[in-house]
Amino acid sequence: MSAIVVLGLVLFVLMILVGGKQGLESFLSLLFNFGFLFFAIVLITFHFPPIIVTLVTGIIVLALTIFLSGTNDSTSSLAFLASILVLFILVLLIVPVEHWAQVQGFGLEDSDDLEGMSILIGINFIKIEIATAILSTLGAIAEATMAIASGLDEIKEQHPEIKPSRLLFDGIYVGKQIIGTTLNTLFFGLFGGSLSLFVWFHSLNYSFGDILNDKVFDAQFIVILFSLIGVILTIPITSIVIAEKWRKDKK
Repeated sequence: MSAIVVLGLVLFVLMILVGGKQGLESFLSLLFNFGFLFFAIVLITFHFPPIIVTLVTGIIVLALTIFLSGTNDSTSSLAFLASILVLFILVLLIVPVEHWAQVQGFGLEDSDDLEGMSILIGINFIKIEIATAILSTLGAIAEATMAIASGLDEIKEQHPEIKPSRLLFDGIYVGKQIIGTTLNTLFFGLFGGSLSLFVWFHSLNYSFGDILNDKVFDAQFIVILFSLIGVILTIPITSIVIAEKWRKDKK
């Protein structure tokens, strides 16, 4: 039995013990999301348009993550709408930035592993990098959206006479509380995943400027920045969507 299987079983048992039915649904959501992401990779390999495949997959992943989160259908629908808006705004940002950054493909550090292999596979690596950036932001978007939507849903239940303007203010306030933790989560994720790369940089006496201009490091760091921008955009957009829906319901 491999380590991945053992850790997967431990995760499944803990999610059932702690989360109960909701934990089971979250675990199933994780499995479904993995399946759709793997299917997206297969489609891109067969030369389907990477960006189109990524957008469709991203929408499906957001839907599974949000609607299996355990909140009521109304709140989930609003959170899903807000997440889709954030996703498309990020796409409008990601496409030109990735073309400008030119961090697609492989870096010099990958040359030994690629020696003797052909990278002429007929796929535009810029589009692959764009797809990678889009998929990497989905988790941060879904997490921030559900955190704000769930918080505002609880506020509406406790204060049914609350004004839409006050609900919008509370949504922004809740969002401010998660920015710091999200930033730390993304930062430590980058540092932990790139620790061996940083050790390599130090051993090869890379200067600070060399590190900042390294393609492998820049590609990962840009993705982290996109995720953080997505979280920040999620705060006002989710708050506005829920506040406007509350305004209509009050009328």
